[in-house]
Amino acid sequence: MLSIEDREIVELYWQRSEMAVSETERKYSKYCYAVAHNILQNHEDSQECVNDTLGRAWDAIPPARPSVLRTFLGKITRNLALNVLEKMKAEKRGAGQAVLALSELEDCIASKGTVDERLIEMEAITQIVNNFLERLDATQRKVFVRRYWYTSSIDDIANDYKMTASSVKNILFRLRKKLKKELEKEGIIL
Repeated sequence: MLSIEDREIVELYWQRSEMAVSETERKYSKYCYAVAHNILQNHEDSQECVNDTLGRAWDAIPPARPSVLRTFLGKITRNLALNVLEKMKAEKRGAGQAVLALSELEDCIASKGTVDERLIEMEAITQIVNNFLERLDATQRKVFVRRYWYTSSIDDIANDYKMTASSVKNILFRLRKKLKKELEKEGIIL
């Protein structure tokens, strides 16, 4: 079966056609599963995140009209997986690479203040991080995103980019230091 274009899938959502969900599942379920599994390291929880992603996409489109469906779905899946991870952490069942990767960034991200202050600060942080990533060379950006967005293990990143684990760790260490300086320079209180 030929794959239909993302814009056609989005249009199916706007028409409230259930075919939108089946086309999304056919085209993006493996991708969404990989995003969830990198965070959760559990088949059942990852599959549940994929199913929940399809439901959330149905609820969000319309009114949303994503220009890049893959990114839109990846963000939903990632957020769902992080919610599951947070619940697992609260239940003290362990968490795998995601907790490790996110803990590496703890020194870079502030966490005090009211909810409104934190939301405003998170918007600022998002813009600073995006600008920071734009200035990195392609390899640094890929390593950073693989670790801190997709929560890939150091070994997986090293294998995929033909590097040693030590090289990946060094790149990430230097990038975290640069990001922390960038955040401080922009007035983000750490």
